[in-house]
Amino acid sequence: MTYNEALNIILNKQSLGIMPGLARISKLLEQMGNPQDKLKIIHIAGTNGKGTVAYTVADTLKNNGCKTGLFTSPWIHSYREQIQIDGEYISKDDLAYYIEKYQQNDCTEFEMLTAIMYKYFADKKVDYAVVECGMGGLNDSTNVEKENLAVITSIALDHTNFLGDTIEEIALEKAGIIKENCTCVLYPNPQVERIFEQVCEEKNAKLIKVLCDKDEPFFGKNLLTAAEAVQTLGFNVGVTLYTPDARQTGTADGKILIDGGHNVDAAKALEWILNDNVALIGMMKDKNVDGYLSVVAPHCKKIITTTVNNPRAMSALELKRIASKYCDDVIAVDAPVAALYYAKEKGLDLICGSFYLIREIIKELD
Repeated sequence: MTYNEALNIILNKQSLGIMPGLARISKLLEQMGNPQDKLKIIHIAGTNGKGTVAYTVADTLKNNGCKTGLFTSPWIHSYREQIQIDGEYISKDDLAYYIEKYQQNDCTEFEMLTAIMYKYFADKKVDYAVVECGMGGLNDSTNVEKENLAVITSIALDHTNFLGDTIEEIALEKAGIIKENCTCVLYPNPQVERIFEQVCEEKNAKLIKVLCDKDEPFFGKNLLTAAEAVQTLGFNVGVTLYTPDARQTGTADGKILIDGGHNVDAAKALEWILNDNVALIGMMKDKNVDGYLSVVAPHCKKIITTTVNNPRAMSALELKRIASKYCDDVIAVDAPVAALYYAKEKGLDLICGSFYLIREIIKELD
């Protein structure tokens, strides 16, 4: 089976949508020999910052001589980037091999990818597997191991149709990755700290709270959380923040800021560096679009809205309608690539609102 044939098989499972629950993936993992039980797992959940913390922990472990697997999503450059060992994507041949061998299952796309990740990391005998939750925690496909180091990042309202309508409900869902008699490293979350205290007490788990000044910026808190996780693993080493693409990063020429954050807290984390920007924005309709734009749009002198190629995408016209409440100059251009080139002509210096938008236009930014 070729890589493209295999990729089509797993991508076709997107039609199943999101189906929370662990029964399907547990069945597939059992068929694989339960590879997750052979791994030392650093499991990371949270609303914002979990990708940055995951990359930072993995990079630090790699730099200190550990063979380190990293599982993150969504992808930007290549589908294979979601599964890495020491910074190298899983090869096309390896991914095709696992898809062909285990294609007979009733899993969703993310469930199958997660199972393949655990099998691949076990087969390659990684020293550590750094695993970022896809969504939530308790019912997330990644939550299948018996023990781990649980790391919780910033908690905010997101995916409310799956995780709950309140920040307390969402926190409890994220706390679902905490295992009996294990350790949890907690990013400063004063609103919901008591929930993690309660869960850790119930599970006889050790809770390590990251301490910092309340005015510490978002990325500073992410760095402190990653450093605490690394130290908990027994590494007394310096930790440098690793910022993955599309997390307040820039293009090669430094002219355009790119951020895939899509909720209100992500907007607030971005707000402090905004100033009279020309922005290209695409978003999903199941997000708090008005809340996000109410923070970002007032700092923009011009906004170009676009329709991302995703069934969940909000139309450019509807985005324009909402953004126009907060910015006087908003133009809708349906096709993302066309929108990008139009925006460039107008002085584009910000792309934000969706990782899916960035994935669609990233090659045009090289």
